[in-house]
Amino acid sequence: MAISAQQVKELKEMTNCGMMDCKRALEETNGDMDAAIKHLREKGLAKASKKAGRIAAEGLVLTKIDKEKRIGVVVEVNSETDFAAKSDRFVAFVEQVADTVLNNDAADVDALKACTAFGSNETLDESLVDKIATIGENIQIRRFTKLQGDLFSYVHDGGGSIIGTILQLEADDASAPEVADCAKNILLQITASAPQFVSKDDVPAQVITDEKDTQMGIVRTENEAKPKPENVLEKIVEGRLRKFLEEICLLDQPYVKDPDMTVAKYVESIGKGVKVVKFVRYEKGEGIQKKEDDFAAEVASMIKN
Repeated sequence: MAISAQQVKELKEMTNCGMMDCKRALEETNGDMDAAIKHLREKGLAKASKKAGRIAAEGLVLTKIDKEKRIGVVVEVNSETDFAAKSDRFVAFVEQVADTVLNNDAADVDALKACTAFGSNETLDESLVDKIATIGENIQIRRFTKLQGDLFSYVHDGGGSIIGTILQLEADDASAPEVADCAKNILLQITASAPQFVSKDDVPAQVITDEKDTQMGIVRTENEAKPKPENVLEKIVEGRLRKFLEEICLLDQPYVKDPDMTVAKYVESIGKGVKVVKFVRYEKGEGIQKKEDDFAAEVASMIKN
């Protein structure tokens, strides 16, 4: 049967696929719009599998808090390029991921993808496949964390980095302006200084042992030229270990707005029963090995061909 330009236009608007792809889909399904959409989705599945191996280190980190339910999330969704990550379609998908996390109790990403996508009748995985097909890049829902309690959040987007932080506090009155200001300052501290734990009490014993062994190995090497007694080496290691814990523990870090006091002292100065319970900090693409093209090798391979 003949396929009209209007049908092709309508299918393109519904799927955001190319004009020729839409025309062929309609021809193969005898103009059945629903069947054509299914056909394109199946085609999108094939495209998605081809893109799955491509490195996705760009993307967005997003935080979202439902004050009424006292729950909040931080999510990271990756794309291959910054250009795609800034598209309205990608941003809307990340919002959908965050809302899906808020409204479900998924244990991990695989379980989340099996949930019904927020505001949709399809699963989040099906929505993801649609976005891969229409945006044309490998897209990965990388990670998420969901917290419950009195929550505050901040997203830094600048200089090519996107850092999202969500913070859980306890306070006599979490809605007090002083508490909100304190939360904002702590969020800025976490964003800038990247602590790993709230306090020394939260640091696993193995982390401390490993660092102590590492520092002892370093000072023994440094000691080869001018040997020092073993007890002196122990004191040097103890000092370095204290500095290490100050760097990785939020409450022991120098407060960025007043380095003469620690974050713990700053929180104490606020009063209001403020206590830092937990925080999560995501930085876009951290830990993902980005592809570095070897231009000379690429040119050489082209000459050989």
